[in-house]
Amino acid sequence: MESTFPILSTAILLFFILDPLGNIPLLLSILKNVDKQRHTKIIIREMLIGLFILVVFLFFGKQFLSLFHLEPQSITISGGIIFFIISLKMIFPSPNGENLFTTKDSNEPLIVPIAMPMIAGPAALATLLVLAKTNTEHTGELFLSLLIAWLLTAVVLLCSPYLYKLLRTKGLSALEKLMGMLLLIMSVQMFIDGIRGLIPTFY
Repeated sequence: MESTFPILSTAILLFFILDPLGNIPLLLSILKNVDKQRHTKIIIREMLIGLFILVVFLFFGKQFLSLFHLEPQSITISGGIIFFIISLKMIFPSPNGENLFTTKDSNEPLIVPIAMPMIAGPAALATLLVLAKTNTEHTGELFLSLLIAWLLTAVVLLCSPYLYKLLRTKGLSALEKLMGMLLLIMSVQMFIDGIRGLIPTFY
């Protein structure tokens, strides 16, 4: 009997990785010198470009990994480590609040830094590579999970001015830390699954 793919839980995982709540202050900072009437169009355009990049990695990333002859267990363990590091950064952010993607350019952003690396960043691309490698028979379901996570992220970013007014910096920080805790638990579980898969190979 073919195992079912957890579409919803995978979508939640991808949503955590995309981290739209944590990106709200950054997004507002990037767009602060752009005409407010253009904000919605810019966000939609950059989200679509980011989705295109993510989909390319989803469908063709595993061919790239196959060149290195990587085992599924190694991908699972390395993915758990990556998520662990990401979750720690979400729970314990930089004290000075610096971000590599902050820009002082008053011109309208194109691709960089919103579509990439804010949406299609290293963490999201690495996550898709891991999931595609370990779920080769469920690419369609994985694409659906990505689409759900992307839609939720788009809604959050489109509502970013209102969410920021409602939650302010402390509220957004608390939500991001909560997402980080959940991602931390998921990363530990991935690491355990990878080790469990390796145990039979030792005998």
